[in-house]
Formats: sequence, structure tokens, C-alpha cells
Amino acid sequence: MKIVKQITLNDIAKKLNVSKVTISKALRDHPDISDAMKKKVTALATKLGYTPNFIARNLSAKKTQTIGLVVPKINHHFFSEVIESIYNTAHKKNYEIIMTVSQENTKQEIKHIQSLLAMRVDGLLISITENTKDTDIFKSIKQKEIPLIFFDRVIENLGFNCIMSDDEDGSYQLINYAISQGYRIFGHLGGYRETNIGLSRFNGYKKALDEANISQNPEHNLIGGFSVSDGYNGLMELYNKKTLPEILFTVTYPVALGVYKAAKELNLSIPNDIDVISFGDASYNQFLNPSITGIHQPASEIGKLAVEQLINQIEEKIPVEDNRIIMPVTLNIGQTCIKKEK
Repeated sequence: MKIVKQITLNDIAKKLNVSKVTISKALRDHPDISDAMKKKVTALATKLGYTPNFIARNLSAKKTQTIGLVVPKINHHFFSEVIESIYNTAHKKNYEIIMTVSQENTKQEIKHIQSLLAMRVDGLLISITENTKDTDIFKSIKQKEIPLIFFDRVIENLGFNCIMSDDEDGSYQLINYAISQGYRIFGHLGGYRETNIGLSRFNGYKKALDEANISQNPEHNLIGGFSVSDGYNGLMELYNKKTLPEILFTVTYPVALGVYKAAKELNLSIPNDIDVISFGDASYNQFLNPSITGIHQPASEIGKLAVEQLINQIEEKIPVEDNRIIMPVTLNIGQTCIKKEK
């Protein structure tokens, strides 16, 4: 079996009869090198199949120009939009993203973080799993003074900046809108209250109902995860209890889709037999029949701000603080939550 030699900076330098430093600067588009030399170097590097040796770079430089990203899932409109924004913003600032997916598994989350740290990433962007409780690894990151920013699903009071949607106010807006439409019997398929989004979205829901003096049937409020299966199982449980509310507020858009799936199997009409509203939406919501009334989160803005703040911390332009950055949300009116006849 033929062994293919790894092309190095020295190989390119010898062929062009220049120094290794010149080759390195040319490939990094350094202003010290002429455009003509940059073109020669780039063309030869491409022809020879040269790829940068990041391990060697790590040994000789304090920065790797890489950011580690940990998300709980990618088959979710919010996260896919955030990820795209993170990649676009990082690329413009000459940083590479190394993405990992925890799949809502806390052990996997810790393993991914450890792997990213071993790769010597310059900083971390993390949205935690729905079950993350152990903060030891994050405290260790703080002790090592590695920049980290939490987004969407966050852990506060650890000394890291947290960027999130205005979860409580968004839920409050949405429930008040439903009340204005004439709804009085509410149910909530909520997320785990240990997570910031699970607790804050429930608090906004409860605040709106309390202010309107609308009592809640505890059996209508179920706690679970943030996925399609949680919405499906939630409606099935309510149906089997023979206690359906007029309208269900779901903690995420995927949970609402799960409700749609269960409603179809149960021959329940939305919005006639049971209505649905959700925190979160998706670009394909317009194609759903009926489209869901819900809260729109500024996913792209969250991703962009997270990268910008992290890079500022990496490059020591701003200090690492324990800030809560709350991004405003908007009400997106669809075909559910229709005006009820009196």
C-alpha cells in the first residue's frame, strides 16, 4: 500500500524558493505579502493538496480560531436557524465552528464538551439538554478561564453570559391574546421546570391566567420534554383522562406538532374540538392546516449575538461577566386561536 506524503509549508516554500514564514503569511492573507505572491502560493498549495496542520498550529499559537458548539438537537426549526446564523457570523470573523449534538443526553453533553476542550477550541457556545442539572464541568471551564456563552437553554449565576428569548413575556402575551379571543379553559404541555425555558414559559402562562382570574385545572397542566413525542403523549394522556381543555399551550413548536399528530389519530378537529397555541414557530408553519398561532423567537439574532460576544471575550475586547441578555419576541397570528362565539 502506497503511503501518501503529507504536504507541508516547507514543501511549498522549497518549490517557490521563499521562506516558510512567507508561505504561512500568504495562506493567511497577511498584508505583508503581495497579491501576486499570495496567488502563487494559493495555486501551488491547491495543486499539491496542502491542508493546514491545526495540531501544529495549536502548539505554536495561543488561539486556534475555532469555536465549539453544543446543541441539544438539530431537527428543530429554532436550532437549525440559530446554527446557520452562528456559522455565518463566525465565518465572517474567520472562525471555524466545531458542532456537536447532545441529543438531549446529559452524558453525551459532557463527553462533547470534554472533546471540544481537548481540541483546544478558543471558546464554547452551549444550549443545554432538557435534563442538565450537574454544573461541575461548567465550573471547571470557568476556573480554566475558557470563554463560554449559554444561549436559549441556559444556566445562570455561573459567571457566564446567557442569551435567551423573553420566555416569560412571550408566554404572557400569547395567553392574553387567547383570553381576548374568548378562551377560558386552558391546558399547558410544559417543559421540565428545572430548565429556564420550562419555568419561564409556565410563569408567563400562569401570570396571564391569574391576572384574568381564570382558574386552572391541575390535570390540564402536564410536564414533559420539548419534542414531538412529548406533544403526542401529552394529548393522548389528556384524552384518556377524558378531560380536554378548550386550548392547549405547548412549550415548543415541536410539542404542538405532536399534538397535531395525536389529534389526527383521535379524530379530533383543530381548532374545533381542541385548539393549539405554541411558544415558537417555523418557516413551514404557513403550510400547516390550520397554521399555529404562536410566539416567534429571534433565532438568527440570538446566534449572531452569541458569536459576536464570544469572539469579543476570546479577543479580550470585553470582560467575561454574568449578564442576562433577553431578546424580545413577537406574536405570530395563524389560523388557530380563533375568535370564540359567545
